Amino acid sequence: MFGTAAPGVADPKPTEKQLKKELSDLRKKVDRLIAEYNAKRVALAKARDEEKAARDRLAKAEADYQAARDAVRQMAVLRYQAESAMLLPDMNTAALNHQLKEEQAARLIRYDQVRVERQQAAQDAERLTDQLKAQAAEVARQRADAEDLIEEIKDKLDDLIPVAPGRRAGGTWAPELPGGTDNITPRMRLFRTEVEKNFSLRFPVGCYRADSSGEHPLGRACDFMMSSGGAMPTPEMKALGDSLAAWAIKNGPKLGVMYVIWQQRIYHLGHPGWRFMADRGGITANHYDHVHISMY
Repeated sequence: MFGTAAPGVADPKPTEKQLKKELSDLRKKVDRLIAEYNAKRVALAKARDEEKAARDRLAKAEADYQAARDAVRQMAVLRYQAESAMLLPDMNTAALNHQLKEEQAARLIRYDQVRVERQQAAQDAERLTDQLKAQAAEVARQRADAEDLIEEIKDKLDDLIPVAPGRRAGGTWAPELPGGTDNITPRMRLFRTEVEKNFSLRFPVGCYRADSSGEHPLGRACDFMMSSGGAMPTPEMKALGDSLAAWAIKNGPKLGVMYVIWQQRIYHLGHPGWRFMADRGGITANHYDHVHISMY
């Protein structure tokens, strides 16, 4: 039937160029989303301040309203007492009544004013609370969208890391012969190339050397220097070394990394977790100035 894909035929894997184009587009999109999210966060903080101020105004208006209502009630009691001839037999009750009536009228006017102010303050507070809830929901939604997009970018970055040659079913690796003018294996060469793509290295990378042991003479180890030999790296270069070591551990299963040594610690991918190493007597020997990578 026309338009039906043949069974077992998968979509072609995107090329590195296509992946980089998709990644670039995603980065632009996430930057816009993060900018919008951050602007909304600022607006939300301002809205919280405005809502709190409205609640404070409402609390004051409520207190003023209660005070005015109590004053009106007190005045009503005084008028009742003034109008009782039994309680005030020797006073000019007419003059007092007139005075109390005027005072009561003034207090009623004040009561009406604070009642209106209380109603307005309550409406303002309710409106701002509703706006705050809506803005908070929008900020949460934009954060979730940005997090989803960031995860998509991480997946694209992972897709950019190729699978090294020689990986067998079950995750084991076939041995490789060194070659080329640099005397290293294809897997080691691929790893070095990927590091140079993803990190800005300031110092030379040392790989093959004619030692009597280890992976260097086999062409499957490289030292990625974080300082000139024998000098402790700056905090900036140590952070770079930390990032490179973490990247090697994360992507090691695809690239064929066997273990990482950095800052007198070793991380064997077959036995996850950093382990301290014995003191070998120097900055370079203890791998404080370089990240050592050994490949299968």
